[in-house]
Amino acid sequence: MLPLLSPPRLRATAAAASAGGTATPPRPAVILPGLGNNTGDYAGLAAGLREDHGLPAAVVARVTRPDWLRNAAGLADANYWRGTLRPRPVLDWYLKRVEEAVAEARELCGPGGKISLIGHSAGGWLARVYMEEFDASDISLLLTLGTPHLPPPKGVPGVIDQTRGLLNYVEKNCAPAVYTPELRYVCIAGRYIQGAPLLGNSEVASDEVLAVDTPSEGGEAVIISTSDKSDPSSATWRARFVGQGYKQVCGRADVWGDGVVPEMAAHLEGALNISYDGVYHSPVGADDEQRPWYGSPAILKQWVHHLLS
Repeated sequence: MLPLLSPPRLRATAAAASAGGTATPPRPAVILPGLGNNTGDYAGLAAGLREDHGLPAAVVARVTRPDWLRNAAGLADANYWRGTLRPRPVLDWYLKRVEEAVAEARELCGPGGKISLIGHSAGGWLARVYMEEFDASDISLLLTLGTPHLPPPKGVPGVIDQTRGLLNYVEKNCAPAVYTPELRYVCIAGRYIQGAPLLGNSEVASDEVLAVDTPSEGGEAVIISTSDKSDPSSATWRARFVGQGYKQVCGRADVWGDGVVPEMAAHLEGALNISYDGVYHSPVGADDEQRPWYGSPAILKQWVHHLLS
């Protein structure tokens, strides 16, 4: 994994110390599972947040793998076939689990306390739906991990909107991302593998420097430098296979991503956008040493300061 710019130290803590004040204690966090994942997949992340980084609580929304079969109810909705499906009522079951987890976290907050949401994969855009539809006045941070925030482009041959309009709805109806003292959006993407077109040669990036714009209100900018010396004609079948998945999400196969979600789809305008090299999409199939995911200890250390400041 190539190094990133070291994240700033906890500014709020440092400022409080220099002023002789008391730093705000870390907020409880609620973890929202991604599509197909269950609560147990995030046990390591939740334990790391509590035991290694001092969060008072890390509550994982209670979801089982069979629960996701409830989404098949959308097939009975005419909007599914039109490609204009809405999150509710088909995803009410998930939003209820989020509400229960948030209520549990609220019990651990003091008066006026705040809560952080951590959304993995689809859990990130479902968090945005939750914040739009439910009481989110005490949520001060939404941090997303490998979330496909953007709807796939229209009119691209071979691209079918697998969300059947859900991401279009989120983009049009949910509040835009911000990075302010009151509410911060932090969107984290992984650069695990570059995809490739199914046929023909792949244009593999070389000595690429990616600059992520600094959001308003004093947000951070993160710069990543990568030197990939791959032969453009040597795209593997794995890269071609992954590229077809990327294409369904963002309309392009020859982009970097975490093996499931393209980097360009995991960032939001207005948010603090960060990318990490070598980071795989899911806790399922991940290995903390050889194939770390967003919640692996070494990667968690890179972004946990957003929950602590």
